[in-house]
Amino acid sequence: MSKQPKVSKRGAIPPFFVMEVMRAAAEREAAGLEVLHMEVGQPSSGAPKGVVQAAATAVVGTDPLGYTGALGIPPLRAAIAKWYKERYGVDVPERRVVVTTGSSGAFQLGFLAAFDPGDRVAMASPSYPAYRHTLTAAGVVPVELPTGPEHRFQPTVELLEALDEPVQGLIVASPANPTGTMLSREELTALSDWCRANGVRMVSDEIYHGLTYGTAAVTAAEVNDQALVVNSFSKYFSMTGWRLGWMIVPDDLLRSVECLAQNLFISAPTLSQVSAVAAFDCTEELDGHVARYARNRALLLEELPKAGFTKMAPADGAFYIYADVSDMTDDSEALAKRILEETGIACTPGIDFDTARGRRFLRFSFAGSEATIAEAARRLIAWKAGL
Repeated sequence: MSKQPKVSKRGAIPPFFVMEVMRAAAEREAAGLEVLHMEVGQPSSGAPKGVVQAAATAVVGTDPLGYTGALGIPPLRAAIAKWYKERYGVDVPERRVVVTTGSSGAFQLGFLAAFDPGDRVAMASPSYPAYRHTLTAAGVVPVELPTGPEHRFQPTVELLEALDEPVQGLIVASPANPTGTMLSREELTALSDWCRANGVRMVSDEIYHGLTYGTAAVTAAEVNDQALVVNSFSKYFSMTGWRLGWMIVPDDLLRSVECLAQNLFISAPTLSQVSAVAAFDCTEELDGHVARYARNRALLLEELPKAGFTKMAPADGAFYIYADVSDMTDDSEALAKRILEETGIACTPGIDFDTARGRRFLRFSFAGSEATIAEAARRLIAWKAGL
């Protein structure tokens, strides 16, 4: 009689529930029913025209588009370093720029290089679920800091000081997913100073930089040269499917990250790298998308309260509204399913982002077209009126 081979416990991580919502939405569309997509954080616009043109040129060119070095092609690394100088006034050495397979690849490389199994890494709750799941798969312990409106859904030094056991890492995100809240320069500096004083590695998720409404985001590269800074071409640059991101890596982790990248990924997609160099010259087009997000945001902040969503996170940046629906339900997953079935609107239950309190929240993405967002608001108001 044969024995069953072992299955690793590291793979037993929760699903990314937004993908479950996307599947239900796809099934509805396959049945011929309309869906207004507000579930996924994906720009409705494609890559900038300059990037598409660069890709077309590269495809028909003589370059075979083979493997690149694990750290990325020099022209792209130089363009990223230049971006930090021009955008933030920060000098980032090109050698510390690592191009990755999306921000997902950056988090895998960064977590493996910075933390050992059994280490503890703190983060706000609610937060992006892949932080927890990727850390767990690596044998690292996620430590959730329960935050609310009184903290603007962000970690604070006081919350860190209140922990019973020390942590070896802290993840910050500004703007944050799912709340869209941001850390001020003073708040980010205070967290950075606490990390330095306690030997804690800061990991700064900055993939929503560029998507802000009133106040520009501050990069951790400005306040902490020991921080791992993660960014992506998916959000501001509208290049989700190109699977390209980057990290600013401290010197003490650089060789580890390089060796891990060589073994785990070889290199980020070459066509995406070659094409992305042009992205930094497309800011006029990209800022036009941000202006659309701003209009969508303003519309939802005005209209959603008419549909009963009266308690919302500030949404300083990114393209999400995180709404407290505890006066409607204690099961946001069921509510999201009902909204999809009765209105055709796909939204995400908060269980993705907050393991303890997520059943009281829904997330709405406003990355879609203005027509989609306006129609969604109209339907939600009508749906609420019919309850």
